[in-house]
Amino acid sequence: MTASTSARRPAHGAIGAGFAKQLFGKPAERKLKATLDEGLERVEQVLHDQVKYSDQVAATTTTYLMSAGGKRLRPMLVLLAAQLGPTPVSDALDEAAAAVEITHLASLYHDDVMDEATLRRGVTAAHLRWSNSTAILAGDLLFARASQIFSYLGAEAIRMQATVFERLVLGQMHETIGPREGEDRIDHYIRVLADKTGSLIGAASEYGVLLSDAPAEFRPAMRDFGEAVGVAFQIVDDVIDLSPAADTTGKRAGTDLRAGVETLPVLLLERRAAAGDAPAADLLDRIRTRVAGSEPGSADETLARPEPLVQADPAEIDAIIAELRAHEVTRETIDAAHEYVHRATASLDVLPSGVVKEALREFAQRLVERDF
Repeated sequence: MTASTSARRPAHGAIGAGFAKQLFGKPAERKLKATLDEGLERVEQVLHDQVKYSDQVAATTTTYLMSAGGKRLRPMLVLLAAQLGPTPVSDALDEAAAAVEITHLASLYHDDVMDEATLRRGVTAAHLRWSNSTAILAGDLLFARASQIFSYLGAEAIRMQATVFERLVLGQMHETIGPREGEDRIDHYIRVLADKTGSLIGAASEYGVLLSDAPAEFRPAMRDFGEAVGVAFQIVDDVIDLSPAADTTGKRAGTDLRAGVETLPVLLLERRAAAGDAPAADLLDRIRTRVAGSEPGSADETLARPEPLVQADPAEIDAIIAELRAHEVTRETIDAAHEYVHRATASLDVLPSGVVKEALREFAQRLVERDF
């Protein structure tokens, strides 16, 4: 493979900006933070060495989202978990961290097509920049490249990647089709989050243990940690979506609601409405009839309404979103995120006490302390 892309590599500071860069500020953690920063620089180089194609179209499209930035949380977890083993630094770990990030990037291309997204990481979604087919093929190329990398890391690494890939697809399938008849919608929603987000974050944590030769009993603990962290991360995003602080969140308040996506606060509202809560039922109806579908590219069909939407005044839409944000269901959503963080940190009990264990706890806790 030869390099043919002219995309400029972002500085590491830009890539790790935001939540991840706030971690590990305690004196005992500063050495660990320096180790992780050095590791992330190496991983970034591996990313740019690996995602290269002689074909110009392939080179341009596959590097599009990678060059747009990102927190690199998954590679960080690979490197952090590796500190539990006697071989905390190696080429294999750097390659696994890069392959995990490439897998994540591939899933973003596919997700944006399925969700009809307009923006990703502050840039126009790839399927709008080119076409649905091009975005899907770019994602396929990245999945293939990640699999190539894992193929050099051993049979167990390949098996883990295949399992994650299967869960990513199942998660998207379940999200697209919706819950089965009689299935609790909140249980279904959490299952989708676990598959689409938790599975890869759990694998990232487990790769660090596997490839650093850490004790085998740490693997299920770290896998459970990462999966719970992934679910918590997405639940918090449901609350951040309601935030009016566009300069902090990077998007308009209620982006998901405007697109017809019913996140956990809405599902909790639906549960209250079904139990006879009249104000909750009224708010739910206004969300579904006045907010959902108010933005281009919305997923109206997911709400299964035969009648067309009535377009509301923008001020009314903003007021409805603010009302949901102030409702008790939003606090319940935050509590749910805390519960998954508690599950994540409880899984760490098997680990030895020390700076790595505390850093993992801090990593999880910071997820529910992001700006709302």
